[in-house]
Amino acid sequence: MLSLKRASFLCLTALLTLGRPQDPDSAASPPIRPSEPVTVIAVRHAEKGSADPRDPVLTPAGETRAEELARLLSGAGVTHLYSTDYRRTRQTLAPMATALELEVESYSPRDLKAFAAQLARLAPGSVAVVSGHSNTTPGLVQALGGRIEGVEIVRGTPMLGDAEYDRLFVTVLTPASKDSGPGAKTLELRYGEPSEPK
Repeated sequence: MLSLKRASFLCLTALLTLGRPQDPDSAASPPIRPSEPVTVIAVRHAEKGSADPRDPVLTPAGETRAEELARLLSGAGVTHLYSTDYRRTRQTLAPMATALELEVESYSPRDLKAFAAQLARLAPGSVAVVSGHSNTTPGLVQALGGRIEGVEIVRGTPMLGDAEYDRLFVTVLTPASKDSGPGAKTLELRYGEPSEPK
């Protein structure tokens, strides 16, 4: 398993290598070029409590993971935040939204193909972070044209394990893939405290 520092390095290296060069001596971001890709970072919500089974909030461990996600992606050039309409998914992005002064936009997990197409139409150079669920995050990555290894298939739906909260998926949509439909290679990272298998 990757160490936290190594995961942070790989994530930022991947984002910079895949079309978002930044001049460390410049306070302003470089101009966006039409050939720059759209990057989608998909995560499952952080650890949830059990007091409200219908719409639980994050546990203290989940709040810590949400803060770590914000720290990890603080230099990734994030431009958009998306969440389903549940407290646990919105709370997962809350520290990042505050730090980056971005609004969290809602999306419906019921039509992941339409949402993937919406993400593919973002402006060149956009970096979107999407907070979803164990049964929607793998499906979104697949709808974008990426692949995820090590998922369970339940009634035809790819799912993360019930205790898996530390997986993060970076999918880059190149201009060529946008012309022919979403599609790209997905890089998987781990972040925060390792999830304990059950």
